[in-house]
Amino acid sequence: MRKAFVALLIAGVLLAGWASATLAGSIEEQTLRLAAELRCPVCQNLSVADSPSEMAIQMRELIYEKMKQGESPEQIRSYFVSRYGEWILLAPTRQGFNWLAWLLPFVAILAGLGVIVLTIRRSIERSHRSNAEQLRPPDPRYASRLEAELKEMER
Repeated sequence: MRKAFVALLIAGVLLAGWASATLAGSIEEQTLRLAAELRCPVCQNLSVADSPSEMAIQMRELIYEKMKQGESPEQIRSYFVSRYGEWILLAPTRQGFNWLAWLLPFVAILAGLGVIVLTIRRSIERSHRSNAEQLRPPDPRYASRLEAELKEMER
């Protein structure tokens, strides 16, 4: 039992190491991934990875050089933020007031679902109410008069 646990533990560590190496990818892949997170200062609607501008090419080369020197993607991201400000990031950082940008779409979706559910529930209640009104017994005054007239017609 103990040997199986140790073998399973070693296999888990090896698998975790393989997964992190696979997910990290080569320096070129990491460069493109990081460049896709940065906004091109020239073509402001494109990422550095997608932009054909000379500035974006230089930024990709700089990212590649910094990756080759061993800097982490976070350090390189911080370098560009310190140079251009948070504006350079295509996605806002998850801190402070920026959480509003991350959470507001989900809140809007939940609110929309709530409105849809309420509308459906009200519609169902309205249809049940109208069915109940149709099945309501007639007024006793009219019921007795109706019975009397039906009896007269039968004669």
